[in-house]
Formats: sequence, C-alpha cells, structure tokens
Amino acid sequence: MLFGKISTGILFASSLLVSQVYGDFWNLSGDIGCHDPTIIKEDSTWFAFCTGDGIQAKYSNDKTTWESAAQIFLSAPSWWASAASGHSGLDVWAPDAKVFNNRVYLYYAISSFGSQNSAIGLASADSIKAGSWRDDGLVLKTTSSNDYNAIDPELVIDNDGKPWLAFGSFWSGLKITELDPATMKPYQNAKIYSIAANPNDSNAIEAASIVYHDGYYYLFASIDKCCSGVDSTYKIVVSRSKSITGPYLDKNGVDAMQSAGTIFDAGNDKWIGPGGQDVNDGVIARHAYDAEDNGAPKLLINDLNWSGGWPTY
Repeated sequence: MLFGKISTGILFASSLLVSQVYGDFWNLSGDIGCHDPTIIKEDSTWFAFCTGDGIQAKYSNDKTTWESAAQIFLSAPSWWASAASGHSGLDVWAPDAKVFNNRVYLYYAISSFGSQNSAIGLASADSIKAGSWRDDGLVLKTTSSNDYNAIDPELVIDNDGKPWLAFGSFWSGLKITELDPATMKPYQNAKIYSIAANPNDSNAIEAASIVYHDGYYYLFASIDKCCSGVDSTYKIVVSRSKSITGPYLDKNGVDAMQSAGTIFDAGNDKWIGPGGQDVNDGVIARHAYDAEDNGAPKLLINDLNWSGGWPTY
C-alpha cells in the first residue's frame, strides 16, 4: 500500500486496484463496519468514507473485499473548537466525497448529538490516491438560534455544472444552497432553499443525497430513528424535482416538505434501519444494522437501477 501525508496531519492509504463486474447487490466482506458512508470511484478503485474518528476510510480492489486505510484527520484543526461548541475530540460525522473541476472535495460535519451547534468543514485533494489532503476550513455553521442544522453535507453538481451544497437534520428539515466554484463554499448571503421535511412529531429527516437522472433531480433522505442498533427505525425515502431547488415531489405528487418522500428502503429481517445513504457513480451506499451481529452498523452497496422514472435496486 501507498500512503500520502500532509503537514496538517491528513493521511490516506491506497493501492493499485482492479475492477470486476457484479450484480445489483454487492456481497461485501472484510472490514465493512461503517456509519453514514459516502462512496466514490477513482480509476478502478472504490473508496468509502464513514463517520468516526478523523473520518474513517476504506477501499476495495474488487468491489467485494474491503480494507481500512488510515483516517483522514490525525489531529483536530484549530478552528473546530470555535466552530461547533460542544464538539470534542476527533469525532467527525457523515462525510461526502465528490469530484468537481478535477479536484476531490470531502465535506464533513462536527457537532454533538441533538445539538444545532454544528459546523460543516471541507478538505480537498488532487486525488484520493495521492493523498495530501488540504484543510479548506469552515463552510457554514449553525447555532441554537437557527431552525435548521449544519450537518450531513452533500455536494451536488447540477445539470448546468454548478456546485450546490445540500445539508440538514431534524428541525425545519433539509436545505440546499449554491456554492461559489472558486471557494466551494456558499456565496455571501446565498439563499438557502428548503427541500424536504418530516411531518412527524420527531421531525427526523437527514442525510440528503441528490442525483440527476433523465430530466429530474432525485432526493434521497433518511427518516425516523437512527443509531439504536436493532431498535432503529431508520429508512430511506426518495422524491424528485425538475429543479435542484425544488419543489421535490413524492410518487403521489405530494411535496416532500409535507411528506418527506416515498419509502425507498425500509430494511429487512437481517438489515435493520438502513440510511445515511450516498448515491454516486451509479451506485447507492448506506449503512444498516446487522441483526445477526448484535446490531453492528455495516456498509451496504447496490447498483442503482431505474424503472418508470424512479430508482430501484
């Protein structure tokens, strides 16, 4: 394996990998413990980044066997402490990795559970394999005075090639705002659009992931109870819109601000509470809690198919 390191304490491992052809459901093995995954393909190598100390990193040489690499942040950047009061240590949530203008951008969140004292940060690199990640600092933050929460970032490139950031959790729901391609951060005074909410009393909705397909933007989100092992009720919902800023409608034509979306994946007897999803490079990654392994969160990946204008496994 090869390792890349920069002075800010960011480290990554990679290897020369070979792709293979598989069916819709990827039968994964190896180190697949993961929460809130993002997935990305570079050359023939698949990478996944997960919630955890310093952003956990994994890679595969055949889409089946996964191995761990060194975490991204080895120490906390100095700005973290003031950006999200209540956050401590190296706990980093829900990373999102995408390529824009030939550079890899890795967004992530720092917060404390149940708090709006949250911040979205950014690291970037010329390539994942090369390492040498750069700390690009704070993207946006929220406090208890906001009615939304700055976690679960998702970089979205619209059909015109413009970058946007979707984010949000609980409170007033999911948001999206346009990014300045020079900084990959929101324009000053950029409008923040509301795109989905959960009408239930819990307001539990998060993990926006948006993909463009055949004239529509499809919004995937997670609703209901996360992070409780086999007691989780997490599930994935989907809605779609002709415009990246909405309105996003479910399969019944109801605005996702009222319905959250149509249920896409509610799990099964083995895989409980799927969610924290990311759609990229033609596949959907998510975590679910393994009922046959004491509810341990694990990485699941499927090829994403389409039928009748809607996504399917």
